[in-house]
Amino acid sequence: MARSVRVAQAPLVQAPAAPPTSSARRVGRVVHPMAWWAWALSAAIAVSLVHNPLLVVLMTVAVWLVVGGRRTRAPWARAAGAYLVVALVIVAIRMTSQVLIGLNRSGTVLFTLPQLQLPAWMAGIRLGGPVTLDALLYTLYDSLQLVGMLLCVGAANALANPKRALRAVPPALYQFSVALVIALSVAPQLIESVQRVRRARRLRGGASTGWRAVRAVVVPVLEDSIERSLQLAAGMESRGYGRTNQQARVGWGTTSLLVGAMLLLVNGLFLTLATLHRWPWLMVLAGVGCAWLGLRTSGRRLQVTRYRPDVWERPEWSVVAAGLSALACVVWLGSALPVEMTPVTSPPEWPQLHPLMLLPVIALASPLLTTPAPARDDL
Repeated sequence: MARSVRVAQAPLVQAPAAPPTSSARRVGRVVHPMAWWAWALSAAIAVSLVHNPLLVVLMTVAVWLVVGGRRTRAPWARAAGAYLVVALVIVAIRMTSQVLIGLNRSGTVLFTLPQLQLPAWMAGIRLGGPVTLDALLYTLYDSLQLVGMLLCVGAANALANPKRALRAVPPALYQFSVALVIALSVAPQLIESVQRVRRARRLRGGASTGWRAVRAVVVPVLEDSIERSLQLAAGMESRGYGRTNQQARVGWGTTSLLVGAMLLLVNGLFLTLATLHRWPWLMVLAGVGCAWLGLRTSGRRLQVTRYRPDVWERPEWSVVAAGLSALACVVWLGSALPVEMTPVTSPPEWPQLHPLMLLPVIALASPLLTTPAPARDDL
């Protein structure tokens, strides 16, 4: 008679949990790209209204402190240094042009260059001649203002994910948003391709210099750009991007609403800047309302779905509020401190920095405290 043997089962031992990956150890989430663009554009407008070079430099430094503390290791964030190089090139070109062919020759003469006689049909243009301190200071102040605006736009490119920004655009503007995102992401992608090709050449032992090295880098970069463009087009087509709903066509009412919104906005802004009255703001507000209604109506013809849509919470509001606060402070300082905000270059005077002028600087740097630090490997 066979005996049944009962085998005792050992208790299941739970395996130790795997160590958290880098994505699980995230310090915080990435801020909405539209919030960064609103902050950067407000900073650029504020810089355009400032003529004090010290304040322009401080505001630009505050913007790039935020870039250093909140950017990721994504390709578009790695191209931040290229904007600094472009800014230095702009300053060098402006200063060289002022020295060689500057029209303003009044003020304290620093040195005199040999002057070249030009034909009569080029009257008003002079090569060489006296170089004055007043003209150089004016050109330097104007160049710093232009550089500050450029670096603010570069900060938005370094912080905002262009792909996520494309998903946040209203459906009615999908064609414009595609062209804009592609145009803004060209420079970061080219810089990334150049870095990758140069790294590959160093690993292969490439030691060519001069024009031969340039040709060895340019051809693979162009090839990589074309390949990426084809992959992007194929991916967008396979996902049905831009697919329209033929049953929901844009009618004459929506078209008239959009055209009317454009006319109201243009005329309202023109009258506001030309007459400095308050009543044209009603036209601007009406134009904004008509534009919102027209875009919402025309966007129904597109079948747009969003997978994991980006949230808009307190950090995003704080970033937008920081940019608008800096802009409001600059507008207020322009009327409260007109002498300090617009230094005199003829005769030259050292720019003054009032303590109240630090308010827009603090406002622009506040996202370092109000936004979470993203994971450095977040792409």
